[in-house]
Amino acid sequence: MIDFGNFYQIIAKNKLSKWLEVLPAQLANWQKSNIDNRFNQWLNSIKHLPTIRPYQIDLLNSVTVESEQPISIGEQQRITQLLKNMMPWRKGPFHLYGINIDTEWRSDWKWERLIPHINNLEGQTVLDVGCNSGYHLWRMVGAGAKLAVGIDPMALYLCQFEAIRKLLGNDQRAHLLPLGIEELPKLNAFDTVFSMGVLYHRRSPLDHLFQLKDQLVDGGQLVLETLVIDGDLHQALMPGERYAQMRNVYFIPSVPTMINWLHKCGFSDVKMVDKSVTSLDEQRKTEWMTSDSLADFLDPNDSSKTIEGYPAPMRAVFIAIK
Repeated sequence: MIDFGNFYQIIAKNKLSKWLEVLPAQLANWQKSNIDNRFNQWLNSIKHLPTIRPYQIDLLNSVTVESEQPISIGEQQRITQLLKNMMPWRKGPFHLYGINIDTEWRSDWKWERLIPHINNLEGQTVLDVGCNSGYHLWRMVGAGAKLAVGIDPMALYLCQFEAIRKLLGNDQRAHLLPLGIEELPKLNAFDTVFSMGVLYHRRSPLDHLFQLKDQLVDGGQLVLETLVIDGDLHQALMPGERYAQMRNVYFIPSVPTMINWLHKCGFSDVKMVDKSVTSLDEQRKTEWMTSDSLADFLDPNDSSKTIEGYPAPMRAVFIAIK
């Protein structure tokens, strides 16, 4: 079992305290429904990771931890195997005592694209919706966040996060909760809310935007990254059964459409701060994620199209204020 007691103690003393009215019961129900062999195997891998005292930690420029004395090759191999028990690793990379988790996504590149444009996170309480393994939570802490909370209902991502947290010395500034955004009450308590790579997976994108808005303090900042298409104010792509082999892609807006959606949901100071086509260097197979990746999802004869004939993935970052 994962113990969320430390998180309860932290939020009991801050503006998230009203979350305690529902959160313990939600997480208890989640734990009861996720008792299976794989989850227990992942928990066992975390249990057998060594407790190493970090000597140097860098969360500002990367997610890197080093010990005072290099750990042995044998110990590196043992840690590597325990971490590989939790494959696939999709979001990273992580550099842990000489072990490099080369994840499918270079999530550090996304972070470097958005960090120059967002509000200073120093002393903030922040939320990352659909946070995967929690890579960006650690970068938020590195950028000065007082408390970084991630939500993602997948048991694997919770275990990956807890494994990284243990190797970082049990840092309590970041926490991952296995919940979806629809399970959160209207907290109105986060200074910044991130939603990166989630919107196009929602059947109702406007409902998602309202859910994000309900988590922000007045004047708080939304940082939203999503797939976009080229087009005018009235255009959005609604793919068929699959987009780039993903089944659950519902709406991919043009940039003007996305800005319009944000305005319709009551956000102000809306702007797009970055747009980039996803490259085969940013998303690819590695020894830590060995199944199909972006190269397998594009037309082999025309990389500007997906295998289904849609425009290849292009992502944009939007900033907006509640």
